Amino acid sequence: MTTRMFTSPLFLGFDHLEQMLERASKTSSDGYPPYNIEQTSPTGLRITLAVAGFTMDDLQITQEDNQLVIRGRQTDDSQGRIFLHRGIAARQFQRSFVLAEGIEVKGAWLDNGLLHIDLAKPQPEVRVKTIPITRNSSASAMRPNGTDVGALVDSKADR
Repeated sequence: MTTRMFTSPLFLGFDHLEQMLERASKTSSDGYPPYNIEQTSPTGLRITLAVAGFTMDDLQITQEDNQLVIRGRQTDDSQGRIFLHRGIAARQFQRSFVLAEGIEVKGAWLDNGLLHIDLAKPQPEVRVKTIPITRNSSASAMRPNGTDVGALVDSKADR
């Protein structure tokens, strides 16, 4: 059962925000692999995951709608090897990040056991739109007292 956050009639069209918040709350919280998120510029972000022991072939990055998903799956290469201690786990993982609308994945690279993913967030556009008010002769253009708004405007223009 989910709790609706945007129940006010003043919040129109924010259903997608509730869905994103719900998706973010379901993401894995086991802490593996550890990661950093840094701001690289006013419009740039970088996610860095510590993926020691993983090769490029073991990693997969996908964007599913507004969700960035990083998966890692190592092959078991322990055949024929005898470990006296095995502290480096060869386990699979899935790490997800919910992206805001318009965030673009610019690229990814693996360097010294760190997977870097660069993102770009768009600059918000200032949008001002003037809505024209048109004259309407239908019943919807009537004042509450029953006088026609269009006729009132026309009679003042004739003076």
